[in-house]
Amino acid sequence: MAQLSDVMTALFDFTDYGDLLYLVRNSLIAGAILGIVGGLIGPFVMSRDLAFAVHGISELSFAGAAAALLLGVNVVAGSIGGSLIAAVLIGLLGTRARERNSIIGVLMPFGLGLGILFLSLYEGRTANKFGLLTGQIVSVDNPQLVLMLVISAIVVTGLLVIWRPLIFASVDPDVARARAVPVTGLSMAFMVLLGLATAISIQIVGALLVMALLVTPAAAAMRVTSSPVKTPLLSVLFAVVSVVGGIMLSLGGALPISPFVTTISFLIYIVCRVIGWYRERNGLDARRQAASSPQVML
Repeated sequence: MAQLSDVMTALFDFTDYGDLLYLVRNSLIAGAILGIVGGLIGPFVMSRDLAFAVHGISELSFAGAAAALLLGVNVVAGSIGGSLIAAVLIGLLGTRARERNSIIGVLMPFGLGLGILFLSLYEGRTANKFGLLTGQIVSVDNPQLVLMLVISAIVVTGLLVIWRPLIFASVDPDVARARAVPVTGLSMAFMVLLGLATAISIQIVGALLVMALLVTPAAAAMRVTSSPVKTPLLSVLFAVVSVVGGIMLSLGGALPISPFVTTISFLIYIVCRVIGWYRERNGLDARRQAASSPQVML
């Protein structure tokens, strides 16, 4: 019992909590912004079957961030460089799902190996190395916050500009191509936006668990609704609650953010699955799908 008590104290110790909240205000702002970005881009990741691609991009982004840390330059800039290289390679070489998975399977170990090599050569603080993989509470300073806000604005604006044709191309690419929708161009544009979103997410949740921000909230939202309006709204809500809630809970033990973010995100997904199962069992899901068919969406 004493050991359990020690573990709980290490996880949840809210002494001087108000002062700690002030210290991590930048992380809270960044977390809320990233929740919005992740919540908006997540439904497209799910509908385009790119959950595995998110993991592959995050590995190259981790390598870029580790290289930047070793060279003493901006870590976010390094993370963005790695993400964009991965996104463009996946977009150019993986036009079909099987090809895309093969490319990602090749890129992931390569990126992870490079990142580990760069971190091994880095002689600075161990916390900086660990933070790239699992996220950090106080890692977001003012210049990084401004850069993240600018990149987030670019991603959200880009999504809003291509939102409608991107839905069309995601639901039925063959019909969209027949109607002269630039499916290939939209796919590349989306991969670039996904690369940017992945790069900035690593600063909060780390490279290993970025899927908790870009995939799980959207997957949870799609279990309870297929509405083209409600899905992104619920996804944003789930992502913001997961990230901001994870940051606030992690202050208790000054622990990495990722375990708290992923736990909250997972619990939301479980609740949504139970709700989806209940609706399906009682015939509510069929009526919901009929009301939100692709024709209605477009």
